[in-house]
Amino acid sequence: MVAFRSRLLTTTVFAGAAIALTSPAQAQVAEPTVGTGLQQEAGTGDGSGDETIVVTGSRIQRRDLTSPSPIAVVSAEEFQLTGAINVEQVINTLPQAVPGTTGFSNNPGSGAATLNLRNLGATRTLVLVNGRRWMSYDTNQIVDLNTIPQFMLQNVEVLTGGQSATYGSDAIAGVVNFNLRQDLNGAIIGGQYALTEQGDGARYDVNFAVGSKFADGRGSVTVYANYTRREPIFQDARGFSRNAAGDGCIVPGSTNSTTGIGTNFGGALATCASRGGEVGLIPQGSASTPLATLPGITTGGASLGYVFNPTGGGTRAFNDPADLYNFAPDNYLMLPQERYLLGGYGSYELADNITGYTEVGFVKNSVPQELAPTPIGQALNLQIASPWFNEQTRGLLRPLDTDNDGYVTTNVNFRFNQSGPRNVDASRTAFRLLGGLRGNITDNLRFDVYYMYARTENQQYQQGNISRSRFAAATETEIVNGTLRCRAAAARTAGCVPLNVFGLGLADPAAIRYVTVNSTNLERSDIRNFVASINGDLFTVGNSVDPVAFAAGVEYRGMSASYRPDTFLSSGDVAGFNAGQPTSGEYDVREVFGELRVPLVSEGFIHKLELTGNARYSDYSLDAVGGVWTYAGGAQLSPIRDITLRGQYARAVRAPNVQDLFGGNSTGFPAAQDPCSDRGAAGNRTEAVRQLCIANGVPAANVFTRAVQPNAQIQANFGGDPNLSEETSDTYTAGVVFRPSFIPRLNVTVDYFNIKVEDTIATFGGGLNDALSLCFTVAQNLTNPICSIFQGVRNTTTGAIGETSGGRNPNVLSANIATLKTSGIDVAADYSLPVDFSITGGDRSNVSVSFLGTYLDKFRSTSVAAIPERETIGEGSVPNVPTLNPMPKWVHTARLSVSDGPMVLSLRWRYRGPVKDRRLDNTFVGLVRTPQDPALFPNARIGAVNYFDLSTAFKATDRLQITIGVNNLTNQKPEVLGSLQEQANTFPGTYDVLGRDFFVGARLQF
Repeated sequence: MVAFRSRLLTTTVFAGAAIALTSPAQAQVAEPTVGTGLQQEAGTGDGSGDETIVVTGSRIQRRDLTSPSPIAVVSAEEFQLTGAINVEQVINTLPQAVPGTTGFSNNPGSGAATLNLRNLGATRTLVLVNGRRWMSYDTNQIVDLNTIPQFMLQNVEVLTGGQSATYGSDAIAGVVNFNLRQDLNGAIIGGQYALTEQGDGARYDVNFAVGSKFADGRGSVTVYANYTRREPIFQDARGFSRNAAGDGCIVPGSTNSTTGIGTNFGGALATCASRGGEVGLIPQGSASTPLATLPGITTGGASLGYVFNPTGGGTRAFNDPADLYNFAPDNYLMLPQERYLLGGYGSYELADNITGYTEVGFVKNSVPQELAPTPIGQALNLQIASPWFNEQTRGLLRPLDTDNDGYVTTNVNFRFNQSGPRNVDASRTAFRLLGGLRGNITDNLRFDVYYMYARTENQQYQQGNISRSRFAAATETEIVNGTLRCRAAAARTAGCVPLNVFGLGLADPAAIRYVTVNSTNLERSDIRNFVASINGDLFTVGNSVDPVAFAAGVEYRGMSASYRPDTFLSSGDVAGFNAGQPTSGEYDVREVFGELRVPLVSEGFIHKLELTGNARYSDYSLDAVGGVWTYAGGAQLSPIRDITLRGQYARAVRAPNVQDLFGGNSTGFPAAQDPCSDRGAAGNRTEAVRQLCIANGVPAANVFTRAVQPNAQIQANFGGDPNLSEETSDTYTAGVVFRPSFIPRLNVTVDYFNIKVEDTIATFGGGLNDALSLCFTVAQNLTNPICSIFQGVRNTTTGAIGETSGGRNPNVLSANIATLKTSGIDVAADYSLPVDFSITGGDRSNVSVSFLGTYLDKFRSTSVAAIPERETIGEGSVPNVPTLNPMPKWVHTARLSVSDGPMVLSLRWRYRGPVKDRRLDNTFVGLVRTPQDPALFPNARIGAVNYFDLSTAFKATDRLQITIGVNNLTNQKPEVLGSLQEQANTFPGTYDVLGRDFFVGARLQF
């Protein structure tokens, strides 16, 4: 955290308009020019100043902002110039960051905004505020960025690589430190309003903060408050997301320019071109529709079963994709939000050299999610003589009545549009309390002791769930004295009303009310953190001006979390939202740490040589983890003042969190391909796989058909394992900092990073999709442990997996099973140029340029480390481990700003390079990587995108500042994607889905 006002920071309110990467070289003194737009790193030219600071990634105080690891800094003004009301809107544009869950994450989504460095996952990114841990929001112990007051930010520091030796567990990908401003003396009232060009998606916030010194300057206090509101946008409000899209064969030239979807030509993709078709996007959706279907009855040439007529009674053959349900319009594109945020912090000098300090925070945040009405698929006991069926339908059912009792059991798929959409209101209430003492023991020895407690409570109120048992009872009928009623007496006593789903909108509203169940689920997360440390100077070595410095201390962290679904949800008697079992657990860790900084040479035969090292021993209460060491070592060498070479090695760990360890079974719907269906690679459809599928329970006639997997998603259960051990990572960074004295105000940094994570905690087999592939195409032995989760889970009639398809859910639990590797190069530059020209009547203006880019050399994941041949190539494509996000080889953000007196005009350029469909390079036949023909994929390549954002900010008066801007100036729209998509036919956290977006903000300071 930065503990002082750097002399190099510019003095105007809009200084720092550019994103600038800090550089750990000792810098020359920058010109104190108005509006340079730079966030400089170093303190003084010679390091002889009296002020001291603490750099993120270290606990040692020093006179300059040097670091052996690269640190990127985002200034507070960047948030103003982008119209951001949440920190995710700026942080996710950094090349180092890959969007986690965002305000566009509806399904999948959690109502939270998370941070994901290097695509290594939100659980491997440590989030700090003022250099200390923040509150987490769930059993995964992840920070919700919605709880951080962006309007109070001084800056944000992003540090790459393992930092566990400094901060403890979780800092594998790096650390993001949000520094709140400490210099407020007066009051600030501000607000922002944003609206898309289409007139929707309104967002606004109102902020207030006041700070003051008291007791003759011995004390200071700052309090703040915020209200934020965001209106929703549904997917049908944009052409690209209006219709669910899927891969298919289309009529040549039929692609709609707005929706990206063509006219279905039918047939397999492999033969599309030879039959006169064209590979493209077709209408896609779910096989569960508002008209009930009978997928298990495939007589009469109806290979996908039968669907009922809208008027009821009769049926016809189900057609894919014509009869699939378009669920897109029912889903949010941008989620609504309402947030109340209060907080404060202060300090008071209790005695000479002893200062007490405190931080408090409270947030109440509500982010609803809305999905299409509940789909359901299960075996029902149907009365053949029911008035719901005509004679044609009865003719389909009678052959199944083997005991001649007038009833048949068969699978029925249906979507409950009459009960309305599924909605969950995720309401979070969180608070954080911190108190501490800091001061000087001697002139060269300082101490800092604090205790922090934080709690987050989540309440999820779900609407639109369906009881499976009631659905079964309401569709199993009998006729008594000419009256149709529920067959089971117990069900009738409980209020059962016959439910006619065999037509469009034919269900009795009383029957809908009987089967519909709402639920309330509670989640709580607590963290207790005590840290006591000392740091100081020891002695000098050689001719170094700076002394050897050290820091040492102890730390305690206690983590606990619980998830308490209501009785209905935990019973598993649910369709709609995911069923889940109660989860609760806690553990703690006791740690001792130390750090050493050894300046060997300064202003000698070389300009500077410095070594750094730190280590931490952690003793976990978890038997499978126990005691672990983390450590790091680094060096900086400046042969001349203008050039600094730097490098570091770090060993880091991530201990399993409460969800990893104690998570009860929850139900999910991941995208997956069953090799026994027709959705997998054609090369895998061998006789060996066929026989394995039959042995696993797939009817011989259904092998390699759509009946085995009617939907692109497969339902499964997921949960934790209390025997998990820690993840470990090794990070190497090396770089150069160039600050040429002959080009004042130019800073250039180039840094290489290489991170490898082993024993990665992941779902068994790397997830459902990988487990299916490994079992049926690699192991090919049902007695192999990788196949154990697929025993007895298939629908005996169709061979499908998952309860929504009439089978059972496989249990895909957590395991230390995978590896992750990534490497690349970060490039940063900033430059400012004073010019003797002004249009506002001043003497001069200033032009500043900043650039931050990342070249991704490699991103590799291995779902099962014991099978390294099945390594996934992620760079330049869309990997699905650990998160599903495009990973271009090159990403950059650049900003050009012109500051002229009270005004700044700024243009930002965001670039994301092209990516390709991951299946092109990551399709396997057994252990053999089998490159695919790009011509068989409608989105074989997603092109590069360029976004331009224009803003201006000016002082209307000495106290009033106004900001106006437009993001996505050229109205760039996302490419419509088929099966490659995350949601809404795209990746809404990565590609802009709002279109041209306007904002205005004002801030009054007095």
